[in-house]
Amino acid sequence: MNSKFNRNFSEVTEFILLGFRTPPKLHILLFLAFLLVYVVTLVGNISMIVVIKMTSRLHMPMYFFLRNLSYLDLCYSTVIAPKTLANFLSNEKKISYKGCAVQFFFFALFVTTEGFLLAVMAFDRFSAICSPLLYPVHMSPKLCVQLVTGSYICGCINAVVQTSFTFSLRFCGENRLDHFFCDVPALIKISCVDTFVNEVVLFILSALIIITTTTVILVSYAYILSTVLKIPSTHGRSRTFSTCGSHIAVVSLFYGAVFFMYAQPGAISSPEKNKVVAVLYTLIIPMLNPLIYSLRNRDVKDAVKRILYSK
Repeated sequence: MNSKFNRNFSEVTEFILLGFRTPPKLHILLFLAFLLVYVVTLVGNISMIVVIKMTSRLHMPMYFFLRNLSYLDLCYSTVIAPKTLANFLSNEKKISYKGCAVQFFFFALFVTTEGFLLAVMAFDRFSAICSPLLYPVHMSPKLCVQLVTGSYICGCINAVVQTSFTFSLRFCGENRLDHFFCDVPALIKISCVDTFVNEVVLFILSALIIITTTTVILVSYAYILSTVLKIPSTHGRSRTFSTCGSHIAVVSLFYGAVFFMYAQPGAISSPEKNKVVAVLYTLIIPMLNPLIYSLRNRDVKDAVKRILYSK
């Protein structure tokens, strides 16, 4: 029997986040780099929320969903970044058991909700392009609120299940997490009991969420592409499809990172690669999303100019 399963049980009251395997002299540089990314994330997403709120022209379903996307990016980067920044300047790098559970729960909630919201945004583009005359009826304010609420409910269900399964594991004195935040693969790796069920649950839930949401996205874009190709003018096709460009870029980044992290059977065995990918979707993608939408969307750029020039 593997010695992993023969150790005496002892209560773990805190975890040590090992973070990145870099020389201590580089910690200040990493701190400054992460701080810059986080500040840009805060400024970008808060600005997007404010611009959409202040501009009546942007009070449409597409921008209602975009405002919620910025809110989610703001939330789940804030769940991770402050503790990560503090650990760069600390020698202990500790997080309490309850703090770890809370951090993971909210991270899973916001990330899963974002996945479903991206699918909702694809459906919104499908409705706008494929049924423009019925679009105001199909995407009523009530339905928009229901779709966002449904995304949060799905995120909450996944967060509750994942947190319950993960923190029902036993940890036999080993409390060093080879990660910079509390995540399932790192926690499973240090558990001293059989984690087969947890790994299966992680894989099935992740695969189910990814398959469900990507199916909605792919089917929506298949219909969009079919509709766009029927437009006679090249300019018309380009202009219509340009409204989807930002969403496609965001979806590609987000789902590529999530699939690599959670939907591969061997994901748990590559901690260093997982850290790099985790930086991408916990910090870099939330920073890039408002930049992608503001730089590629004429309505948002015009709204920003009007707000700036009015002052």
